[in-house]
This record gives sequence, structure tokens and C-alpha cells, in this order.
Amino acid sequence: MNPENILWIVFILLFIIIFLIDMYVTDHRKGKIVVKTALIWSAVWITTALMFGATIYFYLPDGNSKAFEFITGYLIEYSLSVDNLFVFILIFSMMGIKEQHQPRILKWGIIGAIVLRILFIVAGVQLIKTFSFMIYLLGAVLVFTAIKMFLSKEEEIHPDHNIFVKLAKKMFKIKTDVGSDHFFVKHNGETYATVAFITVVLLESTDVVFAIDSIPAVLAITQDSFIVITSNLFAILGLRSLFFALAGILNLFRYLKFGISFILLFIGVKMIISGWVHIPVQTSLLVIMGTLLVSILASVIIKEDEEKDHHVHPKPDQKKMKDEILK
Repeated sequence: MNPENILWIVFILLFIIIFLIDMYVTDHRKGKIVVKTALIWSAVWITTALMFGATIYFYLPDGNSKAFEFITGYLIEYSLSVDNLFVFILIFSMMGIKEQHQPRILKWGIIGAIVLRILFIVAGVQLIKTFSFMIYLLGAVLVFTAIKMFLSKEEEIHPDHNIFVKLAKKMFKIKTDVGSDHFFVKHNGETYATVAFITVVLLESTDVVFAIDSIPAVLAITQDSFIVITSNLFAILGLRSLFFALAGILNLFRYLKFGISFILLFIGVKMIISGWVHIPVQTSLLVIMGTLLVSILASVIIKEDEEKDHHVHPKPDQKKMKDEILK
């Protein structure tokens, strides 16, 4: 058995163990998950990912380059996940999901994200290998996304226009007065979907949009399915802990959006010029780490004044929007 196959087995076993631990801890915790606990678990998952990167470095024959690709891909996915979680926070706020019900809903959202991510990665790698011009097309998509993200003033979601929500409402009757995290309930002999179910649909559809940005970004670093899948799934593993940690440290990420837009722009340009100019993965890693560091430092040093963080404060009409979604 070659070294990569052995690492596949190690990764699958490690992933299952971590996933089960994460799900067990949050499912059996009573009450709100506090920021300190969430930060500790986030540190555990990040350390585990870095240790796996070190294993790649020492174990694979070309481990030097593969380890850099893994760490770079992981950083890209993790930083993009932070921005995506801001949208998740908005969705929970808008749908009126209580804090004690959020862990279970988020769990199923992440399980769906894992399945979607693997499908997207396999399809993306195959497209690039089959049609070489796809790398330039995906690069152009990232450049467009970067510019759009930089110019947008705040996170915007339009769940009332969401095709998946519309389909769910056609398939199921919605019962809005169920104050739990159950997705379906029986009432007078009929099965009803709940607000929790609609929330999961919103989370999954949001992750589809997120994957369209994030998967090409990692494919710009490497088309090695092993590296792309492992770096992606390690980043996803930490999402639940990261979600609850963000509640107390949002001020550290006020300028992250601008950093991410620059990273996407850099990677998009890297893909577009890849046929003529080769940018080493070590250079990409330095640019990404430097950009994230500058973004966080700017968030800490520059005073908030009276600006509002649109990631946390729901818009005044969000209750009205919720009623529009569920009616």
C-alpha cells in the first residue's frame, strides 16, 4: 500500500473520530455554548489539522510541497468559512432560532456541507483535468467575486427568493409555532415542516453559494484530490466550534471581508496567469497569512467609532422577511 493510501485511511478514521466527538460534545451539552469553550475546541481542531499537515510533510515522498498545499488550502477554506458563518448568524437571527436549538440545526447543516463539498471537489478536479481552459474561467469567477465582495457594504441574504425554500414550501406545509429544533412534527394526523427545517434549507443553500467561491480558490493551489478534500473537510470540522466562538470575538473580524476579497483576487489572478507565470505555493501561503494578519490587526487597532457591525445586527425588516418566507 502506497503512503497516500495509508494517509487516506488515517484521515478517514481521524475525521470520523473528530466528527463524532464534536457532535457528542455539543449534543450532550446543556444550555448555551460559551465563547471560552468554543475557542478551546476551535484550537483543538486547528491543532489537529496542523498535525495532519506535519504528517503529510514527513510521510509523503513529495511531502514538502504537499504539506504547503495542504496548509494553504486549509487557511483559504477556514478564512472563507469565517465570512460564511457571519451569514449563518444572520440566518439564525432572522429566523428567530434560540441559542439552545442552534447546535443541532448547525450539525445537520454541516453534515450536508460535507456531502456537497466532496461532490463539488470531485466535479471541479475532473473539469480542470478534462478542460484545461476551466482554470482561466474559474479564475475570472474569483476575480469577479472578489470585486463584488469588496464593493458590497454588508452581508445580504434574500431567503424569500431562495429556490430551495420555495421547493420546500411546495413539498411541505409549514408550522411556525413549534419552539424546538425538530424538523418535522405531526399535528392532527398531518406532517408539518418546522422553522428549524427551513433554517437548515437556508444554511445548505448558502453553503452551495459559498462552495462556488471556495472550491475554485483551493483548486488554484492544487488539483490533488487528496489535498483538496482533506484541507476542505478539516476546515469544515471546526465550523461548529468556530460559530459559537465568533459570538464573542466578532470585533476581531470587522475587516476580514476586505482581506478575503484581496485573497480571492490574488488567487483569481494566479489562475488566470498560470499558463504564463507560475506563483509558488509558498508565496501564496505567505500572501494569505499576511493578508489575514493585517485584516485582524486592522480590526483590533482601528476604532469602531459608531459604525455598526452588519454581521451581527439584523436589519429592521428581518422579522417581516421571516413572515414572508414562512407564509
